[in-house]
Amino acid sequence: MKFQPNPDRIIIFDTTLRDGEQCPGATLNVDEKLVIARQLARLGVDVIEAGFAIASHGDFDAVSRIAEAVGTEDGPVICSLARSVKGDIEAAAKAVSPAFHRRIHTFIATSDIHLQYKLKKTRSEVLDITSEMVAYAKSFVDDIEFSPEDAGRSDPEFLYQVLERAIAAGATTVNIPDTVGYTTPAEFGAIIKGIKENVPNIDQAIISVHGHNDLGLAVANFLEAVKNGARQLECTINGIGERAGNAALEELVMALHVRRQYFNPFLGRDPESEASLTNIDTRQIYKTSRLVSNLTGMLVQPNKAIVGANAFAHESGIHQDGILKHKRTYEIMDAQSIGLNDNLIVLGKHSGRHAFQSRMRELGFELTDPEVNKAFIRFKELADKKKEITDWDLEAIVKDEIQQTPELFHLEFVQVSCGNQARPTATVTVRTPDGQELTDAAIGTGPVDAVYQAINRVTNVPNELIEFSVQSVTAGIDAIGEVTIRLRYQDRVFSGHAANTDIIVASAQAYLNALNRLSVFIQTQSVPQSQEVVQSSVS
Repeated sequence: MKFQPNPDRIIIFDTTLRDGEQCPGATLNVDEKLVIARQLARLGVDVIEAGFAIASHGDFDAVSRIAEAVGTEDGPVICSLARSVKGDIEAAAKAVSPAFHRRIHTFIATSDIHLQYKLKKTRSEVLDITSEMVAYAKSFVDDIEFSPEDAGRSDPEFLYQVLERAIAAGATTVNIPDTVGYTTPAEFGAIIKGIKENVPNIDQAIISVHGHNDLGLAVANFLEAVKNGARQLECTINGIGERAGNAALEELVMALHVRRQYFNPFLGRDPESEASLTNIDTRQIYKTSRLVSNLTGMLVQPNKAIVGANAFAHESGIHQDGILKHKRTYEIMDAQSIGLNDNLIVLGKHSGRHAFQSRMRELGFELTDPEVNKAFIRFKELADKKKEITDWDLEAIVKDEIQQTPELFHLEFVQVSCGNQARPTATVTVRTPDGQELTDAAIGTGPVDAVYQAINRVTNVPNELIEFSVQSVTAGIDAIGEVTIRLRYQDRVFSGHAANTDIIVASAQAYLNALNRLSVFIQTQSVPQSQEVVQSSVS
C-alpha cells in the first residue's frame, strides 16, 4: 500500500529505534522497542524507522513485530533501513511485510571521501548501483526512500545525477543526510534549493532531510530546509543518536507549532492559518520523551528545550512576577501543550488496582496483566513510604516492569556501613543464573563503590564502569532516586537503569541491570557470521 502524504503538512519520520539506538549504551531489546513504537504511534509520527533488518536476528525480529503490531491500516508507515545490496533489501522487505503501509529505505554514499576510502567505487559505479538497487527495492514495495549518504559533503552536480537516477528507478522520497553534522543552516538550505532547481524529476518525490547535531545546528538546518522545499524531517525523541545525536523531534515539532504563522507561507498556506503543520499530537510529547529516556537510560539534561526539567521553570524574581501576571510574558508555549500538567498527587495508598491501571493508560503505558501485578505491588510499597505519589513516581515504577532485560543475576540483599570515621563496607547477596545465592563483602572508596566491588566478586563478569549518574525523580526528602550507569566491555557500552527511594538499592539494581545486558551479549557472542551486527552509517 502506497503512503499518501498530506501535501501541506510536514511528514515526521522518527528514527529513534534505528539511528537513536545506535547511540552508545542505548541498546534496546525487542519488547522495549515495541513499547516505544506503540507510543510513537500515539504521538502521531507518520513514519517509524523500526530498525536495520539485516543487522541481526534481533533487529529483524523487532522490525517484523513492530510492523505486525503497529503497522495497521490507520497507523504509521513502518520502514526498515537497507544498504544498496540485494541481501539487505530482501531482509528489509520481509521484515516490513506485515505492515499495511511499508517502506524500504536504501542508501549509498556519494561524497568523494566516502567513495575513495570507504566504498572504493567510482561515481559511474555508484550511479549504476543506485538505479539497480532502487528498482530492486521497488519490486517488493511501492514506497521507496533513497539516501545519498554524506550528501552534505557531496559534489552538487553529482548529487543531482544520483537523485535523478533514484527517482527514475522508483524512489518516492529522496532523503538528504548531513551525515557528519557539518553544514550550517544557510548551506543546508542552499543544498535543498539546488536540488529543487536542478533535479529534473524532483516533483515526483518528496524531499526529506536527516542530520546530526555535531555543531548544535541540526534543528536550525532542518527548519531552513523546510523553507527551501523539504517536506519530511527525520528525527529522534530527545535528539538521541550517534555522536552528538540527531535533530530532536520535540524541538522541530514545537518550533513548527509555535511559529506556524511564520512557516505557513513556505508551505503555500494562508499566513494566518492556525492549522497544525504536522500530524503530531503535541500532548504526547512529554510522556514519549520520558519513556525513551527511561528505557534507553539516556537522561535528558535539565535545560533541554521543550522536555527538560527546567524548560518551564522560572527562578528569576522578574520572570516570576511576569509569569504570575500573564504567562505569555516569559512563556511562548503552554506546558500543557506537550502533556505536562500540574496535578502532582495522582494516587495514594488506598487506591485500587483499577485506578492504578487506568492512570497507567493515561500516562501512555499499556501493561500486560503480569506487569500490572508487579507494578501495583511496587506502587503499594512506595505508597507506604511516601505521602504523595506523583506521575514521575509512577513512571519510575512502571519503567522497571516494562524494561525486559533478561535477569540472569538478581539482587537478593544489600547492606552498607559507612561514615566519616568508617571504611565504607558493603555486603551483597546475588542469585546467580543457576539459582545459587552467593554472598560477599567488599570495602570501597564510598558505599556505592563498595557495593559494586562486592557484586563484581560475586558475578565475575569483566567490565569497566565508565559512567555513574544519579538524579531525583521527584522533590522532597522521600524522593525516588534514578540511577543510570554505563559499563564498557571490549568496544561496546551497556547501560543500566533503576529507581528506588533508597539510592544504594537503586545503584545496586542499576549495576546488575547493566551486568545482565552485558552477560547476555557475552553468551551470544559466538553467533554465526550471518548474524553478526552490520553497522549502518546513513545518518
